[in-house]
Amino acid sequence: MTEQDVRAPGACRIASPAEAAALVRPGSVVMVGGFGLVGAPLTVLDALAGSSGAVVPADGLTVISNNLGESGRGLGRLLLEGRVRKAVGSFFTSNPDAVRWHSEGRLEVELMPQGTLAESIRAGGAGIGGFYVRTGVGTELARGHEERLIRGESWLYYEGMRADVALIRAHVADELGNLVYSKTARNFNPLMAAAADLVIAEVDRVVPVGTLDPEVVITPHPLVDRLVLAEVFL
Repeated sequence: MTEQDVRAPGACRIASPAEAAALVRPGSVVMVGGFGLVGAPLTVLDALAGSSGAVVPADGLTVISNNLGESGRGLGRLLLEGRVRKAVGSFFTSNPDAVRWHSEGRLEVELMPQGTLAESIRAGGAGIGGFYVRTGVGTELARGHEERLIRGESWLYYEGMRADVALIRAHVADELGNLVYSKTARNFNPLMAAAADLVIAEVDRVVPVGTLDPEVVITPHPLVDRLVLAEVFL
């Protein structure tokens, strides 16, 4: 389906990859779905990386994501272009470039346990200011976090996180923007869709309204601002 096709009233706008990339502004906080490259919006990320010649390129980004892609792919490409100022996530060692850039002082990194990362995103989307967890107590990860005694045990405080933009990946969307995910490619994507001011969803295909079984819709259309048809795959 293309933008020239007949679309339902109230349909979510289908943007080109370049149009979607142009919505990411310099210095933005950006949530990016994916676990490794699985469930990552590779088409939009490639378009964002390819926009370096724009009048106002999107650099100085703070990226909230489980990892920074792989060397030269996905977020890894943005990193090598020097577009990522800070990375917030859990598993950056899968990309040796991220390790090297951090050791050289070119990348600020904030490490979070994976469950805490997911809960921080969920809390931001649910309007929850913060929460306490026991994971990380007594380790380097506790540095800078308020510690509180609850039921005789130490807990760490984390704020709920929100972003200016979420770049997510789903399997199928209908014309309104309701999203269905594919297996483990779902990962962080639904949480991020609820925790950003602007949500851009990359999908394999768009189907007419009424085609999707409501029981399989995970992200409802009011959360989705743009759809992008996938062109880059694993």
